[in-house]
Amino acid sequence: MSLELVRRLKSELDQLSLVDPHTHINPHAPASKTLADILGYHYYTELAHSAGLPRSEIEAAELSPKERVAQLIPGLAPIENTVQYSWLLTICREFFGFQDDSIHAGNWESLFDRAEQILAQPDWERQVLSKSRLDGVFLTNEFDDPLTGFDTSFYIPCLRTDDLVFKLSDPKVRVRFHAATGDDAESSGSLVRGIGKLFDHFVKKNGRACAISLPPDFEPAPVPALSIEPILGALAHSRPLSHSEQRQLACFVFWTLADCCAEFRLPFDLMIGVNRRVYPAGVYQGQDLFDGRCSLIQYSRLFNAFPAVTFPVSVLSHSLNQELVSYAWIFPNVVTSSHWWYSNIPAYIEADCRARLQAVPKTKQIGYYSDMYKLEFALPKFGMYRQVLSRVLADDFVIARGWSETAALELGTTILRDNTARLFPARDPR
Repeated sequence: MSLELVRRLKSELDQLSLVDPHTHINPHAPASKTLADILGYHYYTELAHSAGLPRSEIEAAELSPKERVAQLIPGLAPIENTVQYSWLLTICREFFGFQDDSIHAGNWESLFDRAEQILAQPDWERQVLSKSRLDGVFLTNEFDDPLTGFDTSFYIPCLRTDDLVFKLSDPKVRVRFHAATGDDAESSGSLVRGIGKLFDHFVKKNGRACAISLPPDFEPAPVPALSIEPILGALAHSRPLSHSEQRQLACFVFWTLADCCAEFRLPFDLMIGVNRRVYPAGVYQGQDLFDGRCSLIQYSRLFNAFPAVTFPVSVLSHSLNQELVSYAWIFPNVVTSSHWWYSNIPAYIEADCRARLQAVPKTKQIGYYSDMYKLEFALPKFGMYRQVLSRVLADDFVIARGWSETAALELGTTILRDNTARLFPARDPR
């Protein structure tokens, strides 16, 4: 592989302005305020904890931002080899002018003070977006989010539905549902009607997707409305549901969501395979893992039942990527979506990206999303993906198959930028 070829390809890909199709950005506070916001990203807290930093120190209450960073600094040295640490250095170098090779006891305070000064600039959000070449950012919005107080043409709403599917038996969730829709969810009719109102609200606010994170044992299937009536009646009378009843209710709500995606022409983002609280003693957001027992065969009935719905699918494990590639190979409505969470390191990205580009139609791949919580992470995370993508384009297409650099760049542009615009199109309000 020619390093100069890779460099040229990446230089061109770096010029692309992008829309990030999945983040956890708070549109009311999208950028960091201090270095504590950056180091508070769960990758750093969970890796520092894994390397021996006690959870009690990482999550100590009532610390100032500077004190919180001071607690984390001893946990950084053991993770200097990780790609996540490289993201941190890139942020500090590109945004704060940091020039050292590592962050340690002798330099972190000056870095903190410099970052705090820069992050306090009134136009910092605009600066980050410009430097990161972001033209739009998808959000993760709770179903009852009023979607007010921010520009929904840039910070694009996405209806997150985990609570509706898996926590509707919780009285607090039903209270939220009633407040958001005016429907009480005490009958299948009111539940379906209310879900339709949520979709209508999101679409009118430029919502462009519905999304859900799914456990490894979930298998969606249609459930007759008559079967749900006694279950909803039990909830209305505060009777706890059996495991079987919980399953039926979750399937009914999930299938209703898919129906609404078809009606409102929204893609349904499926993030499949999260096993929650595998490590309960872990730090916040550092307790969940993937489960190798998961298979996409559990979703085949769904994919067959809703041919008009586009399903961008993210999988947690590198091992599940071959199955995802095969489903996207066969099903017109299944799309490969980014490199999620535990698959989001260059070694897995490169192998998975290579398999997708060799086997899946180029129009059915969402190359990458950042999954970020603060805007500063778009630059290093997309930069990491561009580097990997450039290597794959150079090796597999220009060198191995004789493609021109122009053709290789067009392919990279398609999966990195164009498919997001095509699969999640903006629409006029209904």
